[in-house]
Amino acid sequence: MQFTSTDVNVVEATWKRFVPSASLQRVDPQRFRFDWRSAGLGSATLVRYDLAAQIHSTAGSEEQLLVCRVDSPVARVWSHRSAIDPRAPWLTDGAPVQAAWHGSAQVRALVFDRDAAQARVRLMIGDDTAILRSTGTGPVGAAEASRWERMFHYLDTAVGEVAGEGAEDDRMLLSELERHALVMTLSTFPTTLAHALRRPAQRSGAPVTVRRALAYIDENAHLPITVDDVAAAAFISTRGLQYAFRRALDITPAQALRRARLDGARREIENSGSASVAAVARRWGFTHPSRFVAAYRAAYGAPPAVRTEDARTMTADEESVRP
Repeated sequence: MQFTSTDVNVVEATWKRFVPSASLQRVDPQRFRFDWRSAGLGSATLVRYDLAAQIHSTAGSEEQLLVCRVDSPVARVWSHRSAIDPRAPWLTDGAPVQAAWHGSAQVRALVFDRDAAQARVRLMIGDDTAILRSTGTGPVGAAEASRWERMFHYLDTAVGEVAGEGAEDDRMLLSELERHALVMTLSTFPTTLAHALRRPAQRSGAPVTVRRALAYIDENAHLPITVDDVAAAAFISTRGLQYAFRRALDITPAQALRRARLDGARREIENSGSASVAAVARRWGFTHPSRFVAAYRAAYGAPPAVRTEDARTMTADEESVRP
């Protein structure tokens, strides 16, 4: 969704679709202008907007994890009576957070469904009783905050590239981007599961577990699965599966999944001589065509048949970086 508006009611209604607790207060209609962009990442939503106004806003919902960054030289952000550094992103899972500024501000936010995020983290750590809650609004450090900002910029660019026509073919890529966004967010902010995510991995059942995981990958690589789904199918936590793969195969589950998808893309290209290599690469979860061609050449000794329009796209993407 992307639009520009000067109607306060339209803006607030749009924002409430993604953050039901949000409200705009003390808006100056003479200075109000709103440029909005949002995109879905499965159970998460990426939001970016520029807002020119004198604003006092509130957000906070127990059904969501909301990560936000207000970029304005005159912004104030606070929760209850405690000030929040406006120069860094902040997180809330229900505690009301208020922001105020006048003039212009750029706001970047990721909104996660808390139940879906908790379910994914339970798969990662192998604990079906784990509860995901925030234990602080600010990032754990400046380096982590900087990484979150870079991650958001990457997501914003990547989602823009896959939006529009063909979005149905991009489910695999969007699923990986959603997982990447959640993992980076959980490594940036303090939560009840921070200790669990740092715990040593499970180390049991490697041979059977790996075989079961590889079989699941072979059968489902064409679907928008992630390594968390593979681990669940193998009855082990994601971190335990990573250890098992390293010990048995000296690769990660993500590498095994990527290899299976590369092979699927190869079969599709070979069986359909008229297919766009760029479109096939994206459909199989490869963000940048140039990186796909490099991986293809490394695996099979020769690049795929590249059409003229694909070649132009790959040249433009040469410096792009995947998460």
